Amino acid sequence: MATSRVLVVNNGTLSLKQLRARFEDLGSETDTVDAASVPASTGSRYQAIVLSGTKVRAYDSDFYKPLVDLVTTADVPVLGICGGMQIIAVAHGGRLEEGPQRVGGHEAQVDTDDPLFSHVKPTVTVFHRHTLYLREAPEGFRTIGRSELAPVEFLRSDDGRIYGAQAHLEFRKDGAEILRGFADLYR
Repeated sequence: MATSRVLVVNNGTLSLKQLRARFEDLGSETDTVDAASVPASTGSRYQAIVLSGTKVRAYDSDFYKPLVDLVTTADVPVLGICGGMQIIAVAHGGRLEEGPQRVGGHEAQVDTDDPLFSHVKPTVTVFHRHTLYLREAPEGFRTIGRSELAPVEFLRSDDGRIYGAQAHLEFRKDGAEILRGFADLYR
């Protein structure tokens, strides 16, 4: 059986090493590109795309256009983490709002009927490090997880191909199990 390959788009995260290690622990090889260097398509080389978090500019539609084009035209599962989710949401009309800073483990409630959450309980503890929050899922997406400060803790496109997580899933046990649920989608 061929090994699955994941394209990890580095949007300036401080935890790229941990993110890649999680997917490699799940049996996937990873390649990394910067957001400014994404390919026009994945061809048959990659079975999934993961967008890392970012401290950068989710509203910079010119800068992220090639990345958004890749995400919306690829025929593989996509997962945006933290800023990666925000880039996807903003590109589809979502609005971010400033909120209190959250750092550390926080509880969220997830829709366990979604395959992303097939390895976790309805309440998960996930790692946060941010102050921007998506208040509602943009058109073409729905909320599949929520927390006290983040009404859209997790989202999914209506076609079930694109996912987003406000939390940094590369940390904590529940995050790893959610990544395992994502890996089940492309293996």
